[in-house]
Amino acid sequence: MNMQTSFSSQAAQVSFDRRELGMILSLYGRMVAAGEWRDYGISCLSQSAVFSVFRRTAEHPLYRIEKHPALRNRQGMYVVLGMDGQILKRGHELPQVLKVIERKYLRLVD
Repeated sequence: MNMQTSFSSQAAQVSFDRRELGMILSLYGRMVAAGEWRDYGISCLSQSAVFSVFRRTAEHPLYRIEKHPALRNRQGMYVVLGMDGQILKRGHELPQVLKVIERKYLRLVD
């Protein structure tokens, strides 16, 4: 019975699907090419999935892109958090939520 319990807890992890990960990695690639980001980490937890981006490996993340399926029908399951943990953007559609980072990138180029 313990084996079944541990298996079901592993199966209950939240993760990004292929489409979501493709969008995030596309943004990540552009930011790496611009010299802004250098590393990332992915965490798949029981309540959420987190994609963290870093300027340097040994730092706190610059941004955390999180997916919380439990909030799907409320304020939206996607959220971008800044380095200080402040919510920068929350919503139902990942491309719309990622625009908060893309806008900052466009300002850096200007």
